[in-house]
Amino acid sequence: MPGHIPHENTKVIGLGDQVVDQYVNKNVMYPGGNALNFAAFAKKLGYEAAFMGVFGDDRQAQLVESSIDDLGIDRSHSVVRHGENGCAKVNIIDGDRVFIGSNEGGIAGQEPLQLDEGDLDYLRGFGLIHMGVWGNTNHLLPQVSRLGIPISYDFSDEFDNAMVDAAIGYVQYGFFSVSGMETNQVEVLLKHLFTEPNRALIATRGSQSTVVYDGQNFHELAPHVVEAVDTMAAGDSFLTAFLLNHVVQGRGLDESLVAGQDFAAEAVQLNGSFGYGAPIR
Repeated sequence: MPGHIPHENTKVIGLGDQVVDQYVNKNVMYPGGNALNFAAFAKKLGYEAAFMGVFGDDRQAQLVESSIDDLGIDRSHSVVRHGENGCAKVNIIDGDRVFIGSNEGGIAGQEPLQLDEGDLDYLRGFGLIHMGVWGNTNHLLPQVSRLGIPISYDFSDEFDNAMVDAAIGYVQYGFFSVSGMETNQVEVLLKHLFTEPNRALIATRGSQSTVVYDGQNFHELAPHVVEAVDTMAAGDSFLTAFLLNHVVQGRGLDESLVAGQDFAAEAVQLNGSFGYGAPIR
């Protein structure tokens, strides 16, 4: 992106979803969720990271909370509510994760996060805020965007026109999963979606190349295919390393794409999004 300047504040935060991923066919569960994965991967990459979201008060929430505390991620502005924690059920087949159901975020889906002035003051201390389609936090985008801090947003592979329209005008960095889409179609899509205040839109395509549009030019990186132990959070690890390199460190898009790809290749060698497995009971 022409003229990009690194952000002076290197603290980052995931705002939105945390869940427990239950591997049904292995009888083990792991902490996860797009916003939490971002914070966990940032912490593993050596950055000061935080998470803000809604927890339930069951055993599954306790697993996630203990993993966050062990990693040294600040969750002081999260809230705990009576009810089920977010939970997704998956099967792992030959290292690939196949989703088979969820409780739609549990209590976080029923009683979404709200921000008061104290929360907004807290968020002003970060250099990058990551959100996503699963976080049930789109109602917060107007408030968060007024802080003037770069926002990244994961539209995942479930996006539709209404979903994109609700968020794209508030974010600087948007991620889309479009496996199977041809390169020329990806370029048309990203160019069509790009709007103020976007700085870069990124399309990941699984085993195909990743394509980035910065409003002027396209950038593309061929895939680095590795044999995965567990593909859970492969996209989250990629976007985290990409963002930290580009937004926080101010490196170019091409260099940041490589950094994202290299980190994702490491992340898929670990069970769960970032470990911390426990038996399902």
